[in-house]
Amino acid sequence: MARLEQVLVLEPQNELRFRGPFTDVVTSTLKLTNPSDRNVCFKVKTTAPRRYCVRPNSGVISSGSSVNVSVMLQPFEYDPNDKSRHKFMVQSILAPDNMEDMEAVWREARPEELMDSKLRCAFEMPLESDPISDPASQRWVFSSSMDDEERKKILEEFKRLQAEVQRLENDNRQIRENNGLRRRQPASSSQAVASLQGDSMTGRILCIVFFIIGVFVGKMVL
Repeated sequence: MARLEQVLVLEPQNELRFRGPFTDVVTSTLKLTNPSDRNVCFKVKTTAPRRYCVRPNSGVISSGSSVNVSVMLQPFEYDPNDKSRHKFMVQSILAPDNMEDMEAVWREARPEELMDSKLRCAFEMPLESDPISDPASQRWVFSSSMDDEERKKILEEFKRLQAEVQRLENDNRQIRENNGLRRRQPASSSQAVASLQGDSMTGRILCIVFFIIGVFVGKMVL
């Protein structure tokens, strides 16, 4: 008897891609959506269980809801000539209305009630010229969702803040120089307090400006 067609919608549909370097855990996300009017039980299986950690690897998806499954590839020595033969299978079954034990549902399921989808695994290394592989370059990549006018405004504000930081640094340098001259001469206690307050205020302003710059730069990152 023919199997039922998969009721869940998978994103991606056919292939899980993992991008190196593979010296650390690399995660790919599989989104499972249930467009039906029934709750659906699911399981995620792999042909290489020692190489992957899947969370969650089973569960129930309510009608009209979605679940993001994190597929974590464990570190390994990557060989570009070695084609990945790893595969994943998403198995699902319609949940009964009075379900109390999900494991019992799977044990008692008939083969014709099961639905499944298979996905390949693909490994790739970033190119040396790819800005994504260079964290320093990535900071200056604009989000594709930003229009030209918004980019222009952010750049203008960023330049203004840079100029403000430079001005504050110059003021701070001048204050330090003046403090050096004052140390050569007897100074009253009120003058010393004013000098310390000036340094403290300048430091606080610099911290605030740098924080604002960080916020604007964060808007430009993908």
